[in-house]
Formats: sequence, structure tokens, C-alpha cells
Amino acid sequence: MSDWKDQLSQLVYSTDQGKIAPEAEPEKIAESDGFVRLRRETKGRKGKGVTIVSGIPVSETDLKAIAKKLKQLCSVGGSVKFPNIELQGDQRDTIEPWLIQHGYRVKRSGG
Repeated sequence: MSDWKDQLSQLVYSTDQGKIAPEAEPEKIAESDGFVRLRRETKGRKGKGVTIVSGIPVSETDLKAIAKKLKQLCSVGGSVKFPNIELQGDQRDTIEPWLIQHGYRVKRSGG
């Protein structure tokens, strides 16, 4: 095991190159089988239902933009937990026509 001082001493600035920036990671794109799946879930949420949208084949930044539009459309809160979008409440009836209009093939999964 290396000494903790060695772990904390990273090259931050060099007179030869200037600032040393960490290497950028390539942007992840969610995998999809061609269908966007809509499901309602209550597990682990003390009985509160959420709508999970999964299978949208876009990058994480695009997924956040889609989530913002869906939250505005439904007037609810929610979050992005890559590669899923979680929206508060049962919003499947509102979301499905919007996704179809934007060219996604939609399937409902679960109950």
C-alpha cells in the first residue's frame, strides 16, 4: 500500500504544459432494444408510485433534457438515474403520446 502523501501528491501544474486537465471520459449512451419501456414502480418508496422511463438510446446530457421536458409536460418532479428517468406518480398516460409523437416505439411493462 502506498503512503497517503503519495496518493495526495498529483501533478496539478507544470511550467512546460500549463494546467494538467484530467482526461475526459467518453460520453455514455444508453443501450436499447428499440423500445422505450414505461413502468410504474412503488418498491422502496414507502408506497409512493413513480413512473420509470427506460430504454431511450441517447447520451446522458440528452436524457436530462428529455427528462426536463417530460417533467414540465406532467407538472411533476423527478430525476435522472442513468439510463432511467423517474417521474413522480403514475404518468404513463401522459408520457406515452409525447414519446410516440417524437418517434419512439413505446411498450408498457409491469402492472
